[in-house]
Amino acid sequence: MAAACSFRSVARAPPPLRGLARRVVVHCCSTAPPSGGTSTSSSKLVLEVKERLEREHPGLPTGRNGRDDEEMILWFLKDRKLSVDETVSKLTKAIKWRQDFQVSELSEESVKGLYQTGKAYVHDSFDIYGRPVLVVVASKHFPSKQDPVENEKLCAFLVEKALSRLPLGTENILGIFDLRGFQVENGDLQFLKFLIDVFYYYYPKRLGQVLFVDAPFVFQPMWQLVKPLLKQYASLVRFCDVETVRKEYFTKETVPPDFRN
Repeated sequence: MAAACSFRSVARAPPPLRGLARRVVVHCCSTAPPSGGTSTSSSKLVLEVKERLEREHPGLPTGRNGRDDEEMILWFLKDRKLSVDETVSKLTKAIKWRQDFQVSELSEESVKGLYQTGKAYVHDSFDIYGRPVLVVVASKHFPSKQDPVENEKLCAFLVEKALSRLPLGTENILGIFDLRGFQVENGDLQFLKFLIDVFYYYYPKRLGQVLFVDAPFVFQPMWQLVKPLLKQYASLVRFCDVETVRKEYFTKETVPPDFRN
């Protein structure tokens, strides 16, 4: 593809090293504490957040991914550097979104219209770092023809599916944007803004790295608009080619079908 990856050095982060991930329980937003248990100070902070949520937002749901989910609370505390006020604020926003968006009711059947287009999917195999892999095929995304709300539902469903497959010892996923064949009509700044919100507000620190694969020159204006919105998280983005995906992220047997040839 002409001019593919001509600006791949704009933002590049190396893959995370093996062995650095902490122990995790498969919850879409929550994680278990490191081996050895939660420290006393962390336990007190979890309890403080839990009590504030109950007192200030009694209408929020309880149970898994609810206001009393202690593993979820601990995960958000770590994301907010143990600030109780910031954790309460961010958790409230996340739980309300899950409730309003009816995330727990999403299923393959409920999103099958767009799911069957193959525009995005969770790969059957992990990458070499043991991470679930979410693949987006940009050339199959047509914002002028597809319902934006349905696109958002598909996104949430696939993020949930990927996170539900987190193996023990892994905390985040790999996102791959296949940009081969990307044209102007595939660009969708509003959806990208939604995606940024999803991983910042609702699934913090769950996206370990993002690969933009074989980005054509026509994608560059879109990237220049998106990069400032990412702020420091732009460092998670790596522009690369298909060969890099094959050699650095998968074994021969586990490469996603779209990247085998």
